[in-house]
Amino acid sequence: MDFWEHPLIETAASYSVSVLCGVLFLAIFEIVTKYNNWEQIKQGNFSVAMATGGKIFGISNIFRYSIQHNDTLLQSMGWGLFGFVLLLFGYFIFEFLTPSFRIDEEIEKDNRAVGFIAMIISVGLSFVIGSNIG
Repeated sequence: MDFWEHPLIETAASYSVSVLCGVLFLAIFEIVTKYNNWEQIKQGNFSVAMATGGKIFGISNIFRYSIQHNDTLLQSMGWGLFGFVLLLFGYFIFEFLTPSFRIDEEIEKDNRAVGFIAMIISVGLSFVIGSNIG
């Protein structure tokens, strides 16, 4: 058995890449939101914590499907990136479909109903996106 094909090495590689991509993708979410996620969480904003937790779960779940359904690390990364783009697109659709109020402003004000829905949307979309990953 080749060193790179050993299950422990493959697992460590998938884990490492998923964590790095997760950090990168969270940084991108941080850029597109109008508030500072980690500062708001530090201040106890539960709505931001729920929305951010949903994004973390969503990204992780997409990579779960991507790793499960692809043979190589490169394929998994590619599908994971594609899944993240779809998840990000879902975030913008959510914002667009609620013209009567601004999602980011409500979450920043700790509107827990909006934070909860944002979390559920991220989680739900991650299952839909993941199930379609080739």
